Amino acid sequence: MATWFRRKKPDAAPERRLSIEDLAAAFPQPAGEAAEAVDAAAPGPAQAAPAAGHTAEAAAPIPAEVIAAAMEDGTPATATDVGQTATPTAPPAAAGKPGWKQRIGSILTRDIAELFGRNPILDDDLLDEVETALLTADVGVTASTQLVEGLRKRMKAREFADARALLKALRTELIAMLEPVAQPLRIDAGRKPFVILTVGVNGVGKTTTIGKLARRYKDEGRSLMLAAGDTFRAAAVAQLQAWGERNGVAVVAQGQDADPASVAFDALQAAKARGVEVLIADTAGRLHTQQGLMAELGKIRRVLGKIDPEAPHEVLMVIDGTTGQNALSQLRQFHAAVGVTGLVVTKLDGTAKGGVVFALAREFGIPIRYAGIGERPQDLRVFDAEAFVDALLPETLGR
Repeated sequence: MATWFRRKKPDAAPERRLSIEDLAAAFPQPAGEAAEAVDAAAPGPAQAAPAAGHTAEAAAPIPAEVIAAAMEDGTPATATDVGQTATPTAPPAAAGKPGWKQRIGSILTRDIAELFGRNPILDDDLLDEVETALLTADVGVTASTQLVEGLRKRMKAREFADARALLKALRTELIAMLEPVAQPLRIDAGRKPFVILTVGVNGVGKTTTIGKLARRYKDEGRSLMLAAGDTFRAAAVAQLQAWGERNGVAVVAQGQDADPASVAFDALQAAKARGVEVLIADTAGRLHTQQGLMAELGKIRRVLGKIDPEAPHEVLMVIDGTTGQNALSQLRQFHAAVGVTGLVVTKLDGTAKGGVVFALAREFGIPIRYAGIGERPQDLRVFDAEAFVDALLPETLGR
């Protein structure tokens, strides 16, 4: 008769904080320019054992098939993508540059093309239809009203010769609304490492965005490290490690359900020990209404501040472009909890709207650093106001 025994759970080991020397030894400086991935056979102290109170099973490697099934945030770069020769960092996409127009399919493009394609009369009814088109594209009530009322005043002052002139003015106003927030993320070389903390709700693509940023910074010749702070979602740590392996970037990780603040602390110590230029920390997705989890972000920030009072130097919130106006309440709560300093708007290739970008710009004025317009690493583009607006409007306009 088979007898089942319950393994006695070991007592939680007292927490041991790693010294700079320990971490320097665990993460040796690479000989070449490319940073080595963390050696799976001899992991660093942050990986060697699970967090106190967790069994060894919690930190066990996750099978590859589970990783593939769990990557709801996106798919890491393919072998072909990563195997390509690194090219110099491309400048921000110019207006009309292939990639933006081809990848962002917009309801606004269709509605504006239909509206102005029939040579409408320049009157209030036309402006009402323009406002409806803007609202349908998720530009938002306040932003749409502001735009249309400004155009209405100019129309009454007879500034427009015809409807086409009005449409060109609309393009100019849309670009002007976004230009103040179209600010690329500048890595301050004086802050070493430059710490980027990524936050956002579930499923917006944070981990995938980190992988793409890692590819971008590697191509720029920067040394960097990743911190696997999403210890809640199944296989999230393994997903980030897969990105790290493909990009040749070290990943500091602990077991699932480990304290994300502890992961961030160990990663910052390790990055300082190695003289790494950029540290990007992942966090678990959380709803903006979950107050306990939102408070956890504040804890991560405070823990990082114990090593570097100015860290994190960038709090990058990833927003799903398909979310619509709910993105406003999400950003409002995250900004109150952790002080968001930059935005990444993802999945713009998967939405027919995308107008929420204007609402975000108008209400918060927080810089939009990047826009995701595809699945490839190079499809994470530096946000360009003119290119984005021209992708939303018919090709024949405003050139």
